[in-house]
Amino acid sequence: MKLENKVAIVTGGAMGIGKGIAAVFLREGAKVVIADVNRSEGTKAAAELKRDGAGPIFIECDVAKEEAIQRMVDETVDRFKTLHVLVNNAGIGVYKTVLDTSTEEWDRCMAVNLRGVFLCSKYAIPHIKASGGGAIVNIASVHSYQNVGGTAPYAASKGGVVTLTRVMAIDYGKDKIRVNAICPGWIYTPLIQGIFAGDPDPGKAKQAVERRQVLGRLGNPEEVGEAAAFLASDEASYITGASLMVDNGMTALLESW
Repeated sequence: MKLENKVAIVTGGAMGIGKGIAAVFLREGAKVVIADVNRSEGTKAAAELKRDGAGPIFIECDVAKEEAIQRMVDETVDRFKTLHVLVNNAGIGVYKTVLDTSTEEWDRCMAVNLRGVFLCSKYAIPHIKASGGGAIVNIASVHSYQNVGGTAPYAASKGGVVTLTRVMAIDYGKDKIRVNAICPGWIYTPLIQGIFAGDPDPGKAKQAVERRQVLGRLGNPEEVGEAAAFLASDEASYITGASLMVDNGMTALLESW
């Protein structure tokens, strides 16, 4: 119960990595707010994750909209009277070259993936500070450090998340707020399932990716959740400004034969 009695917000918590993080946080004793733009999936996730009659609450929030973020943080504090942990997980994938990316696609990707981290942190930090300190965990990506072609908007946004993580760690360490990032690799989420589904042979496409992994498999959302729970807990009390690779050795590998 490393997060017992801690109040945590998980953005993008309705599905995939966010839902996995919420599940682990609940198991570790946290009071969890699932914030997501998808009302139906958010309500469903909150119901599914109830444990022993208790569970997370869902607050609808589009992290690209400042007013929605402010309302989400205010509702959380009104409900629980405090805030200790923020997990900036909400994100979208725009996988295109610069020439193929429209200005609208670029702006939307930055608004959700990077500006959303900025705004959620901006409104959460005063409350985390008031609680005596806590942690922010930003979900970045292996694309923050290593890249493939055709991912310009996504990679740029996630690179920005890692840089913002380091700066916030420096700025708010004096307030006992630790800020770290997690860089996931191939995690089997609805987003990744959708990528495989676009292949003529989804099963074969998935197997091809699995064969390239050091441990021979894809990760699951709860494995990212375990890393997030560690970084949010007192077990990581001397870790801030860091990026934790949860990527099956992906960024350690020079090439695969």
